[in-house]
This record gives sequence, C-alpha cells and structure tokens, in this order.
Amino acid sequence: MKQQRLIVMLKQPVAGRVKTRLGRNIGATNAAWWYRHQTGRLLRNLGPDPRWQVILAVSPDIALHSRVWPNQLSRIPQGRGDLGARMKRVLETASNGPVMIIGSDIPAITPKIIHAAFQQLGAKDMVFGPATDGGFWLVGAKSGGRLPRNLFKQVRWSTAYALQDSLQTLGTASFGLAQTLQDVDTAADLRHL
Repeated sequence: MKQQRLIVMLKQPVAGRVKTRLGRNIGATNAAWWYRHQTGRLLRNLGPDPRWQVILAVSPDIALHSRVWPNQLSRIPQGRGDLGARMKRVLETASNGPVMIIGSDIPAITPKIIHAAFQQLGAKDMVFGPATDGGFWLVGAKSGGRLPRNLFKQVRWSTAYALQDSLQTLGTASFGLAQTLQDVDTAADLRHL
C-alpha cells in the first residue's frame, strides 16, 4: 500500500496576520493565541498515526523553519497564489499516492474522520470535507499526479460558494464527501463550539 500523506495547511501564528476575521471580534493577539493552541492540539491528535505521514504546508514560506511547530514533522512551503493555486501545488507534491489537505482551524477533526476520508479514495478520485459555511475543511486526491486540469480555477474563496465552485472544477473526476465540520472564522463560530 502506498504511503498516505496528510498535509496540514497552516500559517505562522502572528497577531494581525492569522485569523483576521476572528481577530476583528476578539482582538488580533487573542486570535493568534487561539490559532496557535488549536494547531498544536490538532497536530498532537493526528501526529503519530501509522496510517499516514503528517506534513506541514507552511505560510509564509519564510516561516518554514519556525520553532512554533514540532521539529519531527516534515514541512513544505505553500508558495504564492490564491488558496486554490497553493492547494493544487501542495496536492501535486504527492504524485504517487493518496494525499489529503486539511485546514488547521477545525477543532472537531479526529483520526477516525481522517481515516474514513482516506477510505473514500479507494473508490473515488477526490474527496471533500464540507464546512458548515459552504466552504470545505478537507480535500483529498487518490494521486496528486492525476489532478483535474482546472482544479480550483475561478472559485469564490471565503464565500458560501467555495465548495460548490470547487466541485464544478472536477470535470469527469469522481468525488465523495467526508463528514461536515465547522471551522472557526468568527467569535460566533467559537461560541457555537
């Protein structure tokens, strides 16, 4: 069986540069603090699992060697471009096996949910994890080397149409849906959790 790769998209937790919508509600420093601790908890929960290799996709690229994240985890830069361009580039790094990208601001992610999403890639080309706000918290591919050519082109990011638009870019690729989860973008999202 080919090694499954679980790539966590994350940003350096700097006040005013991460979770900016949440920062408008609770303050930039508090938002960065929440994000740093949420990311740490997520990595501890998903980290040492023999079913996949955890890789960090870091933004900005100059934060690749930051001491904020565990040293034992491999890191790759997200690079430039909009979210779609960065995600497609990150998926392509795993050209020879199953790969999944998750966001780092979803407190309800568990190894069981990730495993179920990887299992869908046995029968589907792609898998998406819907978010309650119309976006998605997870995207996976059976192989990063065989992605749809127009994947993530003309997607309305940070809107209720992000998942719908992304599914429209799949062409003939088959897809499955993982469990719907809530990400944290605002103070209301935090209260809901």
